[in-house]
Amino acid sequence: MTDSLPINEVVRRTGLTSRTLRFYETKGLVAPLRTASGRRIFGARELSRLHQIAVLKSAGLSLSQMQRLFAGHSVDMSAMLTAQLKMLDEEAAQINSARQIIRFAMSRLDDGERIDPAIFCALIESGQRMTNQEPREWQAITDRYFSPEEKAKWARAWQLIGADFDARSYDAQWQSLGDRIKAAIPMEPESERAQGFVDEWFELLKPFSAVSTPDMWQSSIKMFDEMEQWTGEGAPDPGFDKSVWDFMKRATAVRMIGGGMLPGFEADKKGD
Repeated sequence: MTDSLPINEVVRRTGLTSRTLRFYETKGLVAPLRTASGRRIFGARELSRLHQIAVLKSAGLSLSQMQRLFAGHSVDMSAMLTAQLKMLDEEAAQINSARQIIRFAMSRLDDGERIDPAIFCALIESGQRMTNQEPREWQAITDRYFSPEEKAKWARAWQLIGADFDARSYDAQWQSLGDRIKAAIPMEPESERAQGFVDEWFELLKPFSAVSTPDMWQSSIKMFDEMEQWTGEGAPDPGFDKSVWDFMKRATAVRMIGGGMLPGFEADKKGD
């Protein structure tokens, strides 16, 4: 099995979570091999299927549609790569178009000329397009809980973080933390271990807590309070399940009742 990867290595290299991989397995979309001890192993065939799922998901297909597509059919790998390349080309074209508009506007300013309404409209349209790059699986969920203005603020905040931000690493950190908390439950919310998890949790939340308003924070809490309503097929994976979320709310409440501080979280934003 030298050409195969264990599940933890697939998670590290692809950015997929272990929960997502197991969910795909339960849906019959992928069938990993097993070692003698029962550990999941992904060979070239299974990795090819995961790639197909990723491309089809980007194209907007649901898991049910993929199940029907895969049933009794082999997928043309060349056609799949061609489709993926086309999507990347379209994204690149959008970025190049936005650059050209911005450069043209800057040249007008450098020449002492005014920016006319047509250019302003083009700048606004390209800005809207670039800030609305929210992952498709999250968009339907966040639309329920955040206003367009709040979502635009989140998008601007992430842009300010800069290109050095590694979204894949950030998602992996949430997955690791969620798995460790899940494995440690049950434990007392006031225990040293639980309070250590609170510190880790709010350290990871710093990019959000730094820009959120009290209303946005409460909307976030409501969204995860209701996560059982939006988890399942095609739903985003935050890296933790409802049992972990509920436990962390209790552990956070213990910290707040005791007057303890939450990393990166001002007092006027505290909410449970």
